[in-house]
Amino acid sequence: MASADQLINAFTTLLVTIDPPGLAPIFLGLTTGMSRSQRTQVALRGSTIAFITLAVFALFGSSVLGVLGISIGAFRIAGGLLLFWIAFEMVFERRQERKEKASEAAVTKDHIENIAVFPLALPLIAGPGAISATILLAGTLPTSVEKAQLIAVIAANLLLTLLMLLIADRLDRFLGVTGRAILTRLLGVILAALAVQFVVDGAKAALNLISATPH
Repeated sequence: MASADQLINAFTTLLVTIDPPGLAPIFLGLTTGMSRSQRTQVALRGSTIAFITLAVFALFGSSVLGVLGISIGAFRIAGGLLLFWIAFEMVFERRQERKEKASEAAVTKDHIENIAVFPLALPLIAGPGAISATILLAGTLPTSVEKAQLIAVIAANLLLTLLMLLIADRLDRFLGVTGRAILTRLLGVILAALAVQFVVDGAKAALNLISATPH
């Protein structure tokens, strides 16, 4: 069984990397001209696909790393650095701009019915940061029960994301430009701290592996 601290850490890490409040204005832009029922369908489908994607990585991500010969310590360092870069983008407001460019490009390339898959589910919700965070968290929760708890945490995050998408118009009006900027920067600082912790844990694991290797 995972401890309460582990579950809170997992929830916070995924919440910050997915960034539901930051998705709200992008979702509104993607679904311009759609009715409320159509937006609901897109939000449901996108959230479901993102949940399945992250759940698969939670269950099999570590196995894939093992097949590739990548230690969990090395992946923690690499994943932590990636999350730190995302945090850097959030603090300096570069991530939102990149997401908006990705969404604009997708609208011109794909039919409106496919927006739920790309770019909403992938890569806006289940992006590289969320996938990396999921694999990192799965490495710290190795047992079947703990994996089930992690999937429950992922589900809770995706339910919250779905709620944010369903009330995106009201949330966007409530936060405004200033509110979004403050929230994004605050979440970015939190993610930076979590990312540094992943790197520290990865370095410890790598050093232990080296010291344990017979010479």
